[in-house]
Amino acid sequence: MPTRPVRIVVGFPAGGATDITARLMAQWLSERLGQQFVIENRPGAAGTIAAEAVVKAAPDGYTLLQIGTPNAINATLYTNLSFNFVRDIAPVGSITRVAYVVVVHPSVPAKTIPEFIAYAKANPGRINMASAGNGTPQHVVGELFKMRRASTWSTSHIGAGLPRPPTCSAAKCR
Repeated sequence: MPTRPVRIVVGFPAGGATDITARLMAQWLSERLGQQFVIENRPGAAGTIAAEAVVKAAPDGYTLLQIGTPNAINATLYTNLSFNFVRDIAPVGSITRVAYVVVVHPSVPAKTIPEFIAYAKANPGRINMASAGNGTPQHVVGELFKMRRASTWSTSHIGAGLPRPPTCSAAKCR
């Protein structure tokens, strides 16, 4: 096993973290198993298009899905998916772990998380957070952080597109 090429479907654009991880894993698997593992990028709808394609594929083990945090978010955020992520996708391995970091503009006097929380509480409505888009991991993690720390700030969604870290101008995000 395998006796023919295996397709790894990635729900995000080429060059992003999920794609790079899939390509590294495909190369590793190809070298060890002596069969081609081919990456197929199917970006869109935060990975839902790719997940749906894998759910509809023959259940023969020759179509794999490289998932990311958005797939878990989608399973809870959207009620009208044509599949049940937990029921229809079977995990076969954990490849990466993701860490999120908080960065602030140099004008913000906070140097630690507790200092940032105190600053945010003392300055309600003056803090903005950038994310790659509504429902993205950065957005959800930021909102969870805000809820758990009873802080308030507004969120600027700068949009997706080519993979890049969320950024914003000093005037827009502080």
